[in-house]
Amino acid sequence: MTDARPKVVIVGAGFGGLTAAQSLAQVPVDVTIIDRHNYHYFQPLLYQVATAALSPADIAWPIRGILRRQRNATVLLANVTSIDADARIVRAGSVTIPYDYLVLATGATHSYFGHPEWASSAPGLKQIEDATSIRRKVLLAFEHAELTDDYEEQRRLLTFVVVGGGPTGVEMAGAIAEVAHHALPAEFRRIDPHAARVILVEAGPRLLLTFPEDLSLYAHKALERMGVEVRTLARVTNCDEAGVDLEETRIEAGTIIWAAGVVASPAAEWLGAERDRAGRVKVEPDLSVPGKPEIFVIGDTASAADATGGPVPGIAPAAKQMGRFVAHVIASKVENTTSPGPFRYRHQGDLATIGRKAAVVKLRAIHLTGFIGWLFWGFAHIYFLIGLRNRTVVAFSWLWNYLTYQRGARLITDSPDMQKIARDEKMHSLHSAADARHGHGRDQARSGTADWQ
Repeated sequence: MTDARPKVVIVGAGFGGLTAAQSLAQVPVDVTIIDRHNYHYFQPLLYQVATAALSPADIAWPIRGILRRQRNATVLLANVTSIDADARIVRAGSVTIPYDYLVLATGATHSYFGHPEWASSAPGLKQIEDATSIRRKVLLAFEHAELTDDYEEQRRLLTFVVVGGGPTGVEMAGAIAEVAHHALPAEFRRIDPHAARVILVEAGPRLLLTFPEDLSLYAHKALERMGVEVRTLARVTNCDEAGVDLEETRIEAGTIIWAAGVVASPAAEWLGAERDRAGRVKVEPDLSVPGKPEIFVIGDTASAADATGGPVPGIAPAAKQMGRFVAHVIASKVENTTSPGPFRYRHQGDLATIGRKAAVVKLRAIHLTGFIGWLFWGFAHIYFLIGLRNRTVVAFSWLWNYLTYQRGARLITDSPDMQKIARDEKMHSLHSAADARHGHGRDQARSGTADWQ
């Protein structure tokens, strides 16, 4: 007896993949969702984890927990390595997963514009691990500055460079400035965190290029009021552990954060499909791969056009709309109903927070800034979080941070320095224990000899 239900495999449990899976809950198909992590996370708030405002658990949820009530969904923790489109199987190492319909929602990663060697010096922000690594790097900069008596080294350690003036770069720069100027000054004795320099570098003519000019100008001025040095028309030519080279100058810096560009996952390589300059798969109007109507690509992995012919942006609402649309297409194929037609992206607005009581919001013809914009930004992000627990925790964390200027998640974990200290302490303990055992044995031997004599 064979199972006649079509098999839908979804690779990636981000906004697009998870929405597609949930939208297929009532469709007579078996859904398998594959992700290399066991959690879904709210990527727009990663920068808050990176700047110690929130803990990773505040913005992440186990995928199995999210889909626990969906009886037709199976979750697999695996790393996809290739796809055989002819045999209709997905390979994850030695494991093969067959499919009738395949949805690729594998997202994007950092783009260093042909300089992958910069990654070790200038980490980007796309995963939970990136956020905790950047948090560790930022906090250690202050700790190391407190230890040294070298003024120039202190100055370098307390210089933070954020590369890229999009929403992520603007939000990161503003958050680091708040940490330095509000959360830390009362806690250090040998250095003044107020002296920290936060420099935002953008190769283009202005910040937030996808926003209207008035909102871009507001963001620029708001960052400068917070003490951030904004440098536009400044192209990075090199990054290393000691700083950043621009076309006409060099900035000595202890911390560099990359927010300048993204490149799609290797989905196009897996499929042998046509791609754009960012590596995204060029898809048909129904988001399927040309020549492969059973394979769909969504989210940051897809190069799709909106109603105006412009590219669909790589943001969470777009990915969710794509996921919902593809689920409807698959349902129409399975149930032999009318296809929903071509995908039409509905842009809901642009939001970016700059810092305490400052944000920019574009809702069609409505532009919001300042405290009103910041409140709207906050409510919108809380609304899109999954689960009452996370919404409550994040809301109270933001309220506490707002009232006290504190950052409650300032934990330095798993740093190389701490690992070395832990190893040294462990080795010292082992040696001490061994010495104690040997000493105790010698004492026993001496005691035994004395008794024998």
